[in-house]
Amino acid sequence: MLTFTPLSGSAHTSRTVPLAYLLQVDDVKILLDCGSPDWCPEPSSSAVKEEDIEANEYHWEQYCQRLKELAPSIDLVLLSHGDLAHSGLFAYASSRWGLKAPAYSTLPVQAMARIAASEESEGIRDEEDVGGPEDGTNSQGDGDNADLMDAREDGQPAEGITSTSSTKTRQYVATPQEVHDAFDAVNTLRYSQPTHLSGKCQGLTITPFSAGHTLGGTIWKIRSPSAGTIMYAVNMNHMRERHLDGTVLVGQGAGGIFEPLARPDVLITDAERADVLISRRKDRDAALIDTITTTLASRSSLLLPCDASTRVLELLVLLDQHWSFARLKYPICLLSRTGREMLTFVRSMMEWLGGTVSKEDVGEDAHSGGRNRAKRRRDDDADDEAIGAFALRFRHLEFFPNPQSLLHTYSSKDPKLILAVPASLSHGPSRTLFAEFATVPDNVVLLTGRGEEGTLGRSLFERWNNSQRTEDKWDKGKLGNNVMLDGNLMLRMRSKVPLQGVELEIYEQKERLVREKQAAKQVAMARTQQLLEADEGGEDSESDSDEEREEADVERALDEELGSPERSRRKRSPQLDKDMDWDKAIDADDSTTQLLSFDIYLKGNVSRATSFFKSAGRENQRFRMFPYIEKKRRVDEYGEVLDVAQWLRKGKIMEEAEEDDDAKEKKRQEEESKKVPAEPPSKYVATIVEVQLACRLLFIDLEGLNDGRATKTIIPKVNPRKMIIVHAPSSATDAFIESCSNIRAMTKEIYAPKFGETVQIGQNTNSYSISLSDQLLASIKMSRFEDNEVGFVTGRITTSSGSVIPVLEPAAVATPAPIATITAQPRTLGARPTQRLPHSTMIGELKLTALKARLAAIGVQAELVGEGVLICGEGARRGMSSDDLTDSVAVRKSGRGQVEVEGTVSEVYYKVRREIYALHALVSA
Repeated sequence: MLTFTPLSGSAHTSRTVPLAYLLQVDDVKILLDCGSPDWCPEPSSSAVKEEDIEANEYHWEQYCQRLKELAPSIDLVLLSHGDLAHSGLFAYASSRWGLKAPAYSTLPVQAMARIAASEESEGIRDEEDVGGPEDGTNSQGDGDNADLMDAREDGQPAEGITSTSSTKTRQYVATPQEVHDAFDAVNTLRYSQPTHLSGKCQGLTITPFSAGHTLGGTIWKIRSPSAGTIMYAVNMNHMRERHLDGTVLVGQGAGGIFEPLARPDVLITDAERADVLISRRKDRDAALIDTITTTLASRSSLLLPCDASTRVLELLVLLDQHWSFARLKYPICLLSRTGREMLTFVRSMMEWLGGTVSKEDVGEDAHSGGRNRAKRRRDDDADDEAIGAFALRFRHLEFFPNPQSLLHTYSSKDPKLILAVPASLSHGPSRTLFAEFATVPDNVVLLTGRGEEGTLGRSLFERWNNSQRTEDKWDKGKLGNNVMLDGNLMLRMRSKVPLQGVELEIYEQKERLVREKQAAKQVAMARTQQLLEADEGGEDSESDSDEEREEADVERALDEELGSPERSRRKRSPQLDKDMDWDKAIDADDSTTQLLSFDIYLKGNVSRATSFFKSAGRENQRFRMFPYIEKKRRVDEYGEVLDVAQWLRKGKIMEEAEEDDDAKEKKRQEEESKKVPAEPPSKYVATIVEVQLACRLLFIDLEGLNDGRATKTIIPKVNPRKMIIVHAPSSATDAFIESCSNIRAMTKEIYAPKFGETVQIGQNTNSYSISLSDQLLASIKMSRFEDNEVGFVTGRITTSSGSVIPVLEPAAVATPAPIATITAQPRTLGARPTQRLPHSTMIGELKLTALKARLAAIGVQAELVGEGVLICGEGARRGMSSDDLTDSVAVRKSGRGQVEVEGTVSEVYYKVRREIYALHALVSA
C-alpha cells in the first residue's frame, strides 16, 4: 500500500515552494526532496517594525515542525534538483533533527546543492543572528556575539531607523561546516543506474533519469515488488537549452515517450504552469540581449538577480556567447561567494552538460587564433589543467564576494552588467545593490524568475505584471514591455557592524572577565587532578619519592663531609633544603653549632633521638660507616638499560600511523582556522531605509520549465495508472485535472492532496497470513518472471488446533457415489464427455523493442512502424507496400496494455507467438 503526504509544496495552495513529500511504501518511509523556504520574507507595509515582524507566525513553521518530527523515522531520502527549493533544508535536518537515512542524488545535484546551501548560510549569517552549531532552537547568538546581548540593546543607530536584532529568531539555517558534512554523506548515482537497496529498504530499486531544468536534475523511478513502479517527476523541461539537453522523458520511441518511464503505476508530478503559456525561447533570448545591449550603450547598468548554482549557468553561457560575438568590452560582474567554486565543479562535470556547450564554442574567444588560445592555456593554473576543462572559462566574467569589492573596482557610474545572488532579493548582495541601484534613472533591473511569494523579487514581478496590458501579461505567451518604477519603497536592511566606543569597551571587559574565570577554573581543575593522581598512586609512588629524597640527602651529606661545601651549596635547591632534616646541636662548653654525623644513615628527624644509655646529659653521637652511595640503574628483566625516549618515539610513530585521512584532514583544517585572523567583535543591526524608485524594470522568463502546453501533452503520453499532482496553485491544478479528464485513455484516478492531507493508494486490499502444505508446494508449476517465480494454486483452507495460521492444502478428489445411487445419464451417440480446460494467465508487459531483438536472434526480420505496431516476416522485409503479406504478422499494443497478434496461420505466426509467450510468465490452473 502507498501513502503519500505533502509536507510542503502541495496542490491547491498559493505557496508552491519549498518541495518536500513523504512517500510510504509498505513500511518504508521515503522523503522526496527537502527544500527550504526563503528565510528573510519581506514585511508588509503595515508591519515594518521589528516587534511586529517577530510577532507574526512564520509560514514555514508547520512544515519545519512536521519534518522535525518525521526526520528520525525516515528510511530513504531522494533529492531531485540542486537548488534551495528542493535541497536547502537537508543539511539542517541532517545535523539538528536526526535525519540520518541514506540519501541519494546525482553528482551535479550534490555539488550544486552544497554550493547553494553554503551561499545562503554565509549570506544570512553575515546579516542576522541565526545561532551557532550548538543551538538547537536558534534562539541565541553565535560565537563571541552571544555575550553581547546587553551591549546590543544600548547600540546607537548610524542613520535612519535602526534596531538591534537581539530577539529570538525562527530560522533554520545550518552552519557552513554542517552543510559540507551533510552533503558529503550523500550517495551519488549516474543516470539510468539502477540501485538495489538493502536493510529496511530491501526489495526497492531506484533509478535516476534526466529531468532537464537544472544540471543533474532527476526523475526518480522507484520499483517496489508490492506497489509496482512509482515515478517522481517535478520541474521538468523538455526544451534543449544552451548548457543542458531536454528531459529524457520525451523520447523517440513509440508514442514519443522514453519506454522505461512509460505507463508507471503511480506518477507524482507538478502542475505549477499548467495554465501558463510562455513565449518562444528565441524571442525571449532576443529581448534579453537587446535590452542589455541598449542599456550598456546608453552608459547605464543592469542588475540581474540570480541563484547561486543552477539557472545562473544558462545566463552565463548566453552572455558569454553574446559578448564574444559582439566583442563587447563592458564587464560582467558576478557577486557570489561561491561563484568560482561553482564553475570549478561544473568544469569537472562536462559529461553531464549538453546543449551547445563544448570546448570549441563556449568560454573561448571565437575570434582568436589557435596560437593565442594555446598561450592562454599555458598561462592557466595547474589545477585547471588537471581538471582538463577548457570550456566554460568565461573570459569576460569577473567575481566579487561582496558589493564593497565591486565598488572598489568599478565606479557606480561605469556601465556594467551585474549578476547578484540571491534571485529573491531578500538578503545578500542583490538586496544591497538594489537599494542603491533603483535610485539611479535609466538603470535596469532585469528579472529572470518570479521569485518566492512574500519576497522582494515577487513583489517587483507583480508590480511589473500588473503594469502590462491584459494580452501582454507573462502567462499569455507575450513578452511585455519594461516599466518605469516610481514612488517610495521601504526596505529593511540588515548588516553586521564592528563594535566601537563604549560598546567595544564593554565587550573587552566582559571578555577579560571570561578569560580570568576560565584561567582560574583551569588552575583549580589542574590542582584537583594532581590530588587525584597522588591518591591513585598509592604506596608505590610514595616509596619512589622517598627513595629519590633519600638518595639526594645522602649525596649532600657526603659532599659536606668530603670537604666540598661549595659543591653542596651549588647542587642544593630550596626544595631539597626544606626537605633535609639538618638539626643543629648546641655544645654546652663553647655554645657553637655543628652538623651531626651518623655512623649509619638514618632517615628523618634523628637529632633528638637518644639511645637507651645516656652519658652525662649529652646524646651519643653516631657516625656512618661507609661514605658510599649506590646509584640505581633502571633495567629490565634481562639486564638491558631501558631507553624511555625510544619507546616514546615509537609510540608517537604508531599513533600517527593509526590516524586516518579524515582525522589528518580535520587536524589540518583546525590548524588553518587558527591561522585565520580572528573576526573583530561586532553586532547585528537592522535599518529601515526609504528607497526612491527611479529605474526601469523588465521581466523575461528564463526559469527553464515546461509550460501548460508541454505539460498537457507529455503527461497523457506517459499514461500512468494513477497520478498525484503536487506543486501547483489552485487555478493550475483545476486546469490540469480538467485537461486530463477530456482524454478518454487517461486515468481517472487523479489525486491533488492539500498540505498535510494523506492519500492512500491500495487501502482496500486486505492481507492474510496462510501456510502452504508440502503437498501443495510439490504440485505447483512455477514460472519465472523478472526476479520472482509465480504459480497458480487451487486448494482448500484447513485449520488445526495447534496453530492459529490456516493451511492451504490441495483440493480433495471427489469420492465416487455409491452404486445404488448411480443413475444412467443419457449420452448422445459419438459424443465425448466434457472436460474443463485449464485456466491460464500471462504476467508481464510486452516491450516491442525486446520482441524485435528476440525475433532477430532466431532469423525473423521485424520493423517498427507508427502507432506502436511491429511488423514481422515478409512484410518487414519487403515493406508494407507489398501485396503479398501471406507470411507477415503484425503485433500491436493497445492503450490498456493488451497485445494483439494479427496474421495468417504460418510458421512466422507460431514463432512470433512463441517469443511473446517467452517474454511473459505463464501460469495455469
